[in-house]
Amino acid sequence: MGENESIGIRLLVLHAGQCDPKKCTALKLGRFGKANILKGPFFPPGILLLDPFCPHIISRDDLPLAERKGLLALDCSWSLANCRIFNDSLKHRRTQPRSLPYLLASNPVKFGQQYRLSTLEALAAALIIIGRRRQAEDILGIYSWGKRFLELNREPLEEYEAASRESEIRIIEANYLGRIT
Repeated sequence: MGENESIGIRLLVLHAGQCDPKKCTALKLGRFGKANILKGPFFPPGILLLDPFCPHIISRDDLPLAERKGLLALDCSWSLANCRIFNDSLKHRRTQPRSLPYLLASNPVKFGQQYRLSTLEALAAALIIIGRRRQAEDILGIYSWGKRFLELNREPLEEYEAASRESEIRIIEANYLGRIT
């Protein structure tokens, strides 16, 4: 754990209003004061954006950017994410997009599915990978299934967290993908 880990990364969520508010992990993050929920695309320029369609994977190298600008997730329907939201709304904004490597969802809606993380899981995974595990565990604690995410992905998360560069994470991810094909 780094000496600056006590300073939390600013978490923002652009909420598209496409989900059941009772099941929405992003809205619950907002209610618990763990993230700022944005209704419009107004966020700091240069922010680190979690984009599942980006070819660049988040790594420890992104920690300084996250500390300065924050971490932005988009809460939207998976069925609309690729065609509308990411391509039309966010690609033209000044963001630093990054995707997440292979992980399994533990939330009740997408349990066990590869790359289909809830907004909460995505933010927690990103925090762990950049070296902010304590903050990730804190936000996962708002759900009873939050610990299950850490248990289900224990090995890959530990390996991603230990890696310092995107190239290392790509090798680790390839090893996991090779095991399941």
